[in-house]
Amino acid sequence: MRLSTLSSALVGLAVAQASSINYSTVTGYFLQDEEATDASTFDYTAENFGLIGRAYPADKDYKKHESPTQWERFYHQVTDLNEHSPPHIEYRVLFLGRHGEGWHNAAQTYYGTPAWNCYWSELTGNSTASWADATLTPNGVAQALKANEFWQKEINEQRIHTPDHYYVSPLTRTLQTANLTFGGLDLPEHSAKFKPTIKELFREGISIHTCDHRHSRSYIHDMFPDWSIEQGFTENDELWNGVTAETSDAQDVRSAEALGEVFFNLSKKKSFVSVTSHSGEISSILRVLGHRAFSLNTGAVIPVLVKAERIGGKAPATSSVPWEVSPHCTEPPVASATACVCPSGAAPVTIPLATGF
Repeated sequence: MRLSTLSSALVGLAVAQASSINYSTVTGYFLQDEEATDASTFDYTAENFGLIGRAYPADKDYKKHESPTQWERFYHQVTDLNEHSPPHIEYRVLFLGRHGEGWHNAAQTYYGTPAWNCYWSELTGNSTASWADATLTPNGVAQALKANEFWQKEINEQRIHTPDHYYVSPLTRTLQTANLTFGGLDLPEHSAKFKPTIKELFREGISIHTCDHRHSRSYIHDMFPDWSIEQGFTENDELWNGVTAETSDAQDVRSAEALGEVFFNLSKKKSFVSVTSHSGEISSILRVLGHRAFSLNTGAVIPVLVKAERIGGKAPATSSVPWEVSPHCTEPPVASATACVCPSGAAPVTIPLATGF
């Protein structure tokens, strides 16, 4: 049973699929792989996406241009790795992009994380902003346009190989970010067109926060009618319930399943893949890939060279990973260093403060 088709009765469980792919990060190609790189200050637009200037084993066979750029040589290196690997091993470059700032990010900054987690995030908004399935702030729009400008610069100057396929989380802020980032690019001739696949499993970690509650399939289709929505995508959000929250272990199971579907469904030749997602989900993907922790600011991008090895033999038994109930306050909390401390000694509750849009 796939997580994307779970009924609402099973929303509290993430079903662990028997993994048939082992993932690993191939280090030595990007600055973000290195422990010395500080994620809090790293600017991907100032560092060529983080691609390290170095020679590659495949350089000796490069014949397309007399003066290839670093990105052209890197693409040739990845192609060479795939051409010389056995059928059960493949290499892909994942461009993991975090959405631009949303109104939920702005609200968390305004109220502070304790008050946000214990009260405000369970509401749909305040008198000035809505953050249920949050849209981008003006700053978030600017961050997505910055990514667009940088991609165009890389296309023009580095002749970078643009993604062979685009995936995007179904939450509104990621849909907007992907559209602003890639929608207006002057893509190279013969490159894949920007027509992303909207994929449920690449959504943010599913908490009781209303920003993690997605709109309906019809709403998403009306926003971007030319985009592809994956098969089995439910009309309404059957994963968010406002009571239980996905654990990190459960999220990693989901991320592994999403990656497995990507690697199984795309041909080996589609080696550059874009995923527009979220901070928590990208952190989960990095864990599954064996990459070191690397937090992204809103609007930032991290590329990862991934080795995927398909494993034969009998699959292990399927297991389930339970979600957790998330108590919260019905008014702004007094404190929440380790748990929600509600005003007047009131006990935290588990009933949703908001249930819809």
